Amino acid sequence: MSRDAGGVPPSVDASHQDAIVSSIGARSVASRSKAARSTVSRSRHVFAVAPPYRLDLTVSALRRLSSNIVDVFTSDGEYIRALDTSRGPLIARVAQAHAEALTVTLEGDPREHKRAIALVRRMLGVDRDVAHFGRAAADIPWLSPLGERMRGVRPPRYPTLWEACVNAIVFQQISLHAATSIMRRLIVALGRLHNSDGVALYAFPTPESFLGADDDILRVAGLSLGKRSTLRRVAEALEAGTLDEAILEELATPDAAALLCGIKGIGPWTATVILLRGLGRLDVFPMNDSSVARNLALVSGSAPVDVENTLDSLSPQQGMLYYHLLLARLEARNDLGRASVSLEIE
Repeated sequence: MSRDAGGVPPSVDASHQDAIVSSIGARSVASRSKAARSTVSRSRHVFAVAPPYRLDLTVSALRRLSSNIVDVFTSDGEYIRALDTSRGPLIARVAQAHAEALTVTLEGDPREHKRAIALVRRMLGVDRDVAHFGRAAADIPWLSPLGERMRGVRPPRYPTLWEACVNAIVFQQISLHAATSIMRRLIVALGRLHNSDGVALYAFPTPESFLGADDDILRVAGLSLGKRSTLRRVAEALEAGTLDEAILEELATPDAAALLCGIKGIGPWTATVILLRGLGRLDVFPMNDSSVARNLALVSGSAPVDVENTLDSLSPQQGMLYYHLLLARLEARNDLGRASVSLEIE
């Protein structure tokens, strides 16, 4: 369970929520699917990655659970993501050909391909050097075995600041599974649906689609009043330009966190997660998080853990500990690198 403002989830039964949201989304599925079947241009790109690199671990850290319907991972080890661009949908497919290379296939307007390649590299942490974390973790007895098992994970990053904010806010104060279910219903209701080889791929909802959504849709998806209000404030700030990724990028981490905390409903924990998952800031770690505490206990067992000293030892890449603890939990649940639970389009 995470910290910061949130609120108690609605009392509507989860399966009933799914049915209602699916019904709402079904009204526009046909038109959205038709739009997604327009003629596209395909290109294939191969680029090197510095070993060790593991696509399966990095995607697992990005998507959290296999029930994520935006970041899809197939049984063949391929990562698939639908992105909405100003020139229409773009589908990115990423596979790890061998230890030192990734193959990316893009489907969409060719004018968007160059930008998409840069975005994929950023999302999958291709150019991040986390050797410091590896060396520091090797010197911590309780962390060393996990670090060895997860060698090759790179810090993932959401493609937009909006997506980072939505994920951080939805995951406030509720369990991983509950938050993932809410995200799934929200995406089905508001996300644009694309058909890629018979598989339903949902692009993440835009700030515009969220601001234009009926409040009942957001409530039935599982968003509390507090979270709906916070997300509206974030969407409005992004639309107005008072919150912008470029602005945050120029600020030191404490100043960037302070700017985010200036939005009502975003506290220190949420700001930290946004900076870590949205901006790739590895010099932060989400403290006062009960799920992190449980994962620490899972990994360390009976060994004593001095969290502050551990973070000091891992600094300035202590954020990688967050990803390793998440992967440890997924490993224990047999959900590490598991094929996505996806939807088929007939």
